[in-house]
Amino acid sequence: MTTLAERLAAALVSDEQTALIAGDDGDLSNGVALTAAAVLVAVTDRARPGVLLTQRTETLRRHAGQIAFPGGRLDPGEDAVTAALREAEEEIALPRTVVEVIGASDRYRTGTGFDVTPIVGVVPPDLPLVPSEAEVADVFEVPLDFLLDRTNHQPRTATWQGRERAYYELLWGERRIWGATAGMIVNLSRRLRWAA
Repeated sequence: MTTLAERLAAALVSDEQTALIAGDDGDLSNGVALTAAAVLVAVTDRARPGVLLTQRTETLRRHAGQIAFPGGRLDPGEDAVTAALREAEEEIALPRTVVEVIGASDRYRTGTGFDVTPIVGVVPPDLPLVPSEAEVADVFEVPLDFLLDRTNHQPRTATWQGRERAYYELLWGERRIWGATAGMIVNLSRRLRWAA
C-alpha cells in the first residue's frame, strides 16, 4: 500500500500543457521587483487528507483577516523550502522536523509584490498547533478533496485600485478563501493528478 507522501509525489506531475494562473489579475511586468516568498501546503496524513490553513489577525497591516497558507518572505540565504518550514513553525508552531516535503508547486505572483513558491508537504494529523498571536487568529483544516474539486472554484471580479480584477473564491462553511491563496489552490488542482 502506498503512503500519502508517495501518492502526492506521484500526483504532482509537471505538464507543460496545464493552464495555470501566473498570478493575481494585474500587470506585474512593468519592471517591479517582486519579493521572493514561500508558503507551506501542509497536507494531513489521514484517511481523508486535509490541508492546514490560517486566518490572519485583523490587526495586520497587509491581508488582515484573510485565509492563507502559513508562509512569508524568504530571509537572506534561504531557499523556498527552508522559508516555508520556518514560517509554518513561527506562525502555527508546526515543527519543521515532522514535515515530509514532497516538492514545490507552481510559483504565483501577487498584486502586492510577492513571487510565492508553494511547498507541498505531508504532516501527521491532529498536531497541537498554536497560532502566533501577532499574526494568526486561527488554524483550521479543509479536506484536500474539497480544495481540489473544481466545482468549488468560483470565478469572481471586483474593482480594486480603479480596475476590475478577476480572482477565485472558495467557500468552506463560514470561511472565504480567495485571492492569492485561492489562486494557488486552483493551480494545485490543475497540476495535481489526484484520485481520492
